Amino acid sequence: MSERVRVMRGREWARPVRPVRREVLAATPELEEGRPPLLFVPGFGHGAWAFAEHWLGHAAGRGFPAYALSLRGHGGSGPAPEATLRAYAHDVVQVAAGLPRQAVLVGHGAGALVVAHALARYPARAAVLVAPVLGGWATFGAALRRNPAGTLPAVFGGRLRLNRRQLFSRELPDADARGYVSRLGRAGRRAQWQLLTHADPEPAVGRPPVLVLGSPDDRIVPPAALTRAARRYGSAPLLFPGMGHDLMLDARWREPIDAILDWLAKEPAPERRP
Repeated sequence: MSERVRVMRGREWARPVRPVRREVLAATPELEEGRPPLLFVPGFGHGAWAFAEHWLGHAAGRGFPAYALSLRGHGGSGPAPEATLRAYAHDVVQVAAGLPRQAVLVGHGAGALVVAHALARYPARAAVLVAPVLGGWATFGAALRRNPAGTLPAVFGGRLRLNRRQLFSRELPDADARGYVSRLGRAGRRAQWQLLTHADPEPAVGRPPVLVLGSPDDRIVPPAALTRAARRYGSAPLLFPGMGHDLMLDARWREPIDAILDWLAKEPAPERRP
């Protein structure tokens, strides 16, 4: 029996997402090796710069075309104070569809939830969820216990303020950590609320392989949440002890990106049903 895929929903026709200027940063290999492009999707408050710092160039150096998107309202993309998770997922799908080959979607933090929603609309080559914040009140409760002053305002439409201890390990020099924290922006207030109340993403189109990775010492995503996220996709999480939430910026940033690229190098393409 063939698999029926709903490519377009009625809501997309009736209430299309408003277009916005999108910032996309890129690093491409010197020699084209036919490897799938990677599209990195940052979490709330972060922009494409968070991946351009280390991971884009490193991936390109290993032969993978690498792109990083700033979600609307973040980084150099256009302002969008009323953005929703649906709008963020739309941005990911539109950018991925414009890449030269079927892309691998890599989402970090709340960007992993955006990727999970985008997978229901874009037939990705594979997906990687890095320190995934997949929402819900349990995640909020953990963040509230660790950073009440920075977390509680987000419930009432204020800015979610993340601190150095939540994002990085002690190995990262303080000057670097302060510089990264100073660049954090804010997500749309509706998107922040939806992070707590959203419905589970629809099944992924084409059943792509999904890798979940993070740190057991993450002060935003507890180990149990990593395990639940991985089980959702039929696997176990790949763990990097001693690192903070922002694995792509922490002192040992090479370890997780090399693990991702090694996994992609040996992962077969997803099956396509007729």
